[in-house]
Amino acid sequence: MLSIFLKEVNAFFSSLIGYIVIGVFLVMMGLVMFVFPDSSLLNDNFASLDQLFDNAPRIFLFLIPAVTMRSFAEEQQSGTIEFLATKPLTDLQIILGKYLASLLLAAFALLPTVLYYYTAYELGSPRGNIDSGAILGSYIGLFLLAGSFAAVGLFASSLSANQIVAFILACFLCFLLYWGFNFFSRLPLFAGRSEALVQMLGIDYHYTSISRGLIDTRDLIYFLSVIGLFIMLTIFSLERRKW
Repeated sequence: MLSIFLKEVNAFFSSLIGYIVIGVFLVMMGLVMFVFPDSSLLNDNFASLDQLFDNAPRIFLFLIPAVTMRSFAEEQQSGTIEFLATKPLTDLQIILGKYLASLLLAAFALLPTVLYYYTAYELGSPRGNIDSGAILGSYIGLFLLAGSFAAVGLFASSLSANQIVAFILACFLCFLLYWGFNFFSRLPLFAGRSEALVQMLGIDYHYTSISRGLIDTRDLIYFLSVIGLFIMLTIFSLERRKW
């Protein structure tokens, strides 16, 4: 598994993929945080990072699938997936190696945003007047969100040898998981009766819950369940070649 992890990390940073992903994320978040007047921290009356945590999921919706789309699609297209199958590695080890590499890239993209926290901390009146607990919870939620999107992206990549198809499918599944259940809950079929239950099936509900600063075990179990589910689905998808 370690060899796959190092191979994927090297592939990200020996080409432009890793740098483009991190650069695009930081540029877009910088524009949202400090340039666009409607969301600029400098124009806000409160020192917070709500702009970051509200908009980062929308950016990850496209960036994470862009990172994972090549994971298995490229292997299938080039035929190297059969070479991997001959190695003394299980499907789970191959998947986890690629998954952890994608997750590491997302962590590298989030790390520089700590400067945004420092800026908000210094701008607070009085200095340090900022809800650090809620921000820590939001970072944990955003990392778990990235982990969920990465697992979905790997599954989508395992379904097709075409990277564009894998990207579009991953974006659709991520959108469905994040916002889809919220939209479904507003249908007349669920309104007023099981609306809250349907919303709890979506990522947005649990991400918002963690962002309040209270780490609830139910939210953690939900994210880990989503990640585990799509990793298992990826294993089943890869096993199709044996069938």
